[in-house]
Order: sequence, then C-alpha cells, then structure tokens
Amino acid sequence: MVNSMTGYGRCEMTATSPDGEETRNIVVEMKSVNHRYLEVGMRVTRDFSFVEDPIRKYITSRVNRGKVDVYVSIGSSDSAEAEVSVNMPLARAYADALTRISQECSGVTNDITASVISRYPDVLTVRKKPEDEETIIAEVMPAVEAALSDFLAMRAAEGERMKTDVLSRAETIISIVGEIEQRSPQIVVDYKNRLTERVKELLSTSTVDEQRIATEAAIFADKIAVDEETVRLRSHFAQMNDVFEKGGAVGRKLDFIVQEMNREANTIGSKITDAQLAHKVVDIKSELEKIREQIQNIE
Repeated sequence: MVNSMTGYGRCEMTATSPDGEETRNIVVEMKSVNHRYLEVGMRVTRDFSFVEDPIRKYITSRVNRGKVDVYVSIGSSDSAEAEVSVNMPLARAYADALTRISQECSGVTNDITASVISRYPDVLTVRKKPEDEETIIAEVMPAVEAALSDFLAMRAAEGERMKTDVLSRAETIISIVGEIEQRSPQIVVDYKNRLTERVKELLSTSTVDEQRIATEAAIFADKIAVDEETVRLRSHFAQMNDVFEKGGAVGRKLDFIVQEMNREANTIGSKITDAQLAHKVVDIKSELEKIREQIQNIE
C-alpha cells in the first residue's frame, strides 16, 4: 500500500473511570502535509504536557514521513477531589485587624466569625488534587488511536489515487516511447534520401557515391540513436511499478527514479532532430513533471 503525506483525523470522546463514571472530555485532532522527513508538532491543554511523549512515540511508530500537527484537548475531571487550604497567618491578621477596629471605634460591634474571615482574599485556597499521570494517559490514548486510524485511512486512500494517476501517466509515456522507437528508423531513411538528392543537385549528375552516402547515413543514425535511452526509460517504469507493488514508504525511491527518467528524456530530446518527435519528447517531459508533482506527496 502507498500512502499520501496529506491526511486528517479527529476523535472526540468522553473518558470513563473503572466504575463506568464519565470523567473528562477528550478531543484529538491531527493533520499533515508533505515534508522531506517526519516532523511531529504538538499542542496539548495546559498542565497535561506529560501526555506528549507517549503520543509522539505512538505516531512515529505508525507514520514515516510528513509534517504532522497534533492538537489534544483534555478537559478537567469532574470526579477529581478538591483540596481546601487555609492561610492561618493571614486569617489571624484579619481577625486582629477587625478586633482593633471594634475596640478603637465606638459603636462598632465585634461580630467576627470564621465565615466572615473566610470571605477575605487569599484566606482560603481551593485546588484539585494532582491527577495520576498514568491514568490520564490511559484515558487519552484510545482517542489518539482512533484519530490516527482515521488519519491513516485518509492517507492510504489518497495514496492509492496518486498511484493510479502516476501509473496511468506512465502508460501514456510508454506509448509515446513506442511511437519514437517506431519512427526513429524512418528518420534515417529520410535523411539518406535527402542527402542523396542534395549531392545530385550539387554534382548535377545522377551518379553518386552510394558507399559514401551509406557511411554518412550510418554516422547520422548513430548520432540520433535513442535505443539505449528508450530501453532504460522502459526499465525505469518497470522498476517504478515494482516499487508501487511492494508499497510502504516509497516516496524517496520514486523521486530518485523520476530523476533518472528525466535524465533519459533530456538525452532523447538532445538527440532527436525530427520536429514531430521533438513534440513527443515535450509530451513525455510534461507527463514526467506531473508524475514528479504527485510523487512529492507520497510518503
């Protein structure tokens, strides 16, 4: 299977405690674009950064290439126990201050109670007890796995579409190569005929040195021969097909093969003198460029 480097996956779920009680809402979203290597960027809800390492390890075990951005939203657990702490030095200071006010101000009743003092700033502090990291990771990972499953499914589907398109264009190029191979011998014949007629015109006679003409035609044929290039081009396409069949992370290998194809196409273009075939080479290069663009997005 061939995968695209473009993908998207999302999962939203509510974690539950061992006794079946709903604890927190978790949202995991991931998307990727093409990249030379694997790069995983992550944004996680504040105070839950400890989940990044296991998530990154899991993703890197399943993804080979691409710039992957991961967003993880973790809600607070409603079942988490709360701790209330008292700032006793501050409470005593408030009590002493209120007592002095009642003593030194006539008509002011000393109605100090614990409830009154607790309302003053910073006397009471409420915070939830730290939650167990392993428990939270265990709650988050199922959402990560589900999001990654969707993400990989999308990359696989896109990869298959790319593979189909590339192989279709490869068939088009092979067909054009066949046309070049078929017409190439005729170019030599046409050249020999033109050369013969030109010599006749120059010598103003119907008698020409056939051996010399044959030698010149042979030199020309050797100069414009593209047999080796077309054979190698066909070989590269066969190799590309084998790479697709094996599947996996094949993007870099396919990119190298396309570079070699371009090299052969350029050599063919430099040898061909026939206008008709020159247009065919342009068609080959155009298809190769479209193949290259597709392969840039394959993992």
